Amino acid sequence: MKLTSDFLWGGALAANQCEGAWQEDGRLPASADFLPDAAHGRWNAMLHPGNILETQYDYYPSREAIDFYHRYKEDIRLLAELGIKALRLSISWTRIYPTGEENAPNEDGLRFYEELFTECRRYGIEPVVTLCHFDVPEALIRKYGAWADRRLIALYEKYAATVFDRYRNLVKYWMTFNEINMITHIPYLGGGLLVDKDDPEFNQIVYNAAHNQLVASACAVRTGKKINQDFRIGCMMAAGSFYPYSCNPNDVMEARISNNKNYIFPDVQLNGCYSGFARNYFAKLGITLDEQPGDDELLAQNTCDFLGFSYYSSRLISTDPEHLKNVADGNAITTLRNPYLQITKWGRQIDPVGLRVTMNDLYDRYHKPLFIVENGLGVEDTLEVDGSVHDPYRVEYLDAHITQMKKAVLEDGIPCMGYLVWGIIDLVSAGGGEMDKRYGLVYVNKHNDGTGDLARYKKDSFGWYAQKIREECYE
Repeated sequence: MKLTSDFLWGGALAANQCEGAWQEDGRLPASADFLPDAAHGRWNAMLHPGNILETQYDYYPSREAIDFYHRYKEDIRLLAELGIKALRLSISWTRIYPTGEENAPNEDGLRFYEELFTECRRYGIEPVVTLCHFDVPEALIRKYGAWADRRLIALYEKYAATVFDRYRNLVKYWMTFNEINMITHIPYLGGGLLVDKDDPEFNQIVYNAAHNQLVASACAVRTGKKINQDFRIGCMMAAGSFYPYSCNPNDVMEARISNNKNYIFPDVQLNGCYSGFARNYFAKLGITLDEQPGDDELLAQNTCDFLGFSYYSSRLISTDPEHLKNVADGNAITTLRNPYLQITKWGRQIDPVGLRVTMNDLYDRYHKPLFIVENGLGVEDTLEVDGSVHDPYRVEYLDAHITQMKKAVLEDGIPCMGYLVWGIIDLVSAGGGEMDKRYGLVYVNKHNDGTGDLARYKKDSFGWYAQKIREECYE
């Protein structure tokens, strides 16, 4: 059986990982521009940012990335060959408001995205646009401490209103924040916060900053719907259900608690209020949110239309001290090693069935349409001398996940708007800053040290995905 004809098959990219051109046409630096590459400790810099804005590194991979800013027409034309119906992109806040506080937006930045979205539509590709994808203007970090300060809410709403109005006839699908729950795991990337993981005030700072983002998200929904009632405005989380390690009731309860923590923010964005679990959790940690009069009403009245989510792996948890010793590096979220799953070099455990499990968990909780806006396999690929890249492991991964996604839709009755392959063109890894951790169906000739001519090459998975879309949509 096939999915409905309006299902959005496609791919996903993010401005801070692909655009480059970090100081061109009026753009000023943003948070990701100060993160070093993996060799210089990018991951540690995110967990312990310290004085990152003043630290000098040899190489900053996001500053050039894959030069999508100058090559987007070539890249969109290439992706159109796949027959995709949607491409997820994000807007760089500092291309529109370079410091975040200008009275008028930067016309060069507005024009770039207008031309980009128009180019997508020329090929029948729907832009799916994230307003804030791990992206905070440097000036707002320096002046306010980024999302730690409520004053960012009004600045974000002004930015959202500007792009909603400018692209009201070009973009239908929006998301307010990328993986909003990641601010509690990697707060510099998630919210521009200069807070150390070992800071005794860590929880107070990050959860309060997250509250500010949740209020800003609701403001964006309210503003967007006033500008165009036909907008579909969603939220977005890093998903992947926690499994109990065993049928020990304590393990089962621990998995439930871990999932509840992960749902704290989408609960607000989709249900309109903090859950009882969240309120008790905050009290237990001694967290006092800076809630202002009107916040509750704003959150309740401006919920999101759909839940976008990334899925790379399920998670595993236990209360047994022996089991807790066997940890897998799950890329920001700690998980135990699942003996039934294969694992990648970067600690991602491959669990296609977990996607179906996660979709059931999310829909049972929220009863709103789901949108898989990130799924993919990050591994090392080899460019052959003839320009070919043979990646049967990626084909196997994507095919298995698509199969489980279809089962969730066709057998479990879950509404799903689309499936977007993450990093459909190779890009800079958000977590490690590597190029050699490749997700794309298109190989970009660039490496961890910044060398390479940026030439694009189709991988074998490119032809496979094109055929998959044809089978699903046209045959």
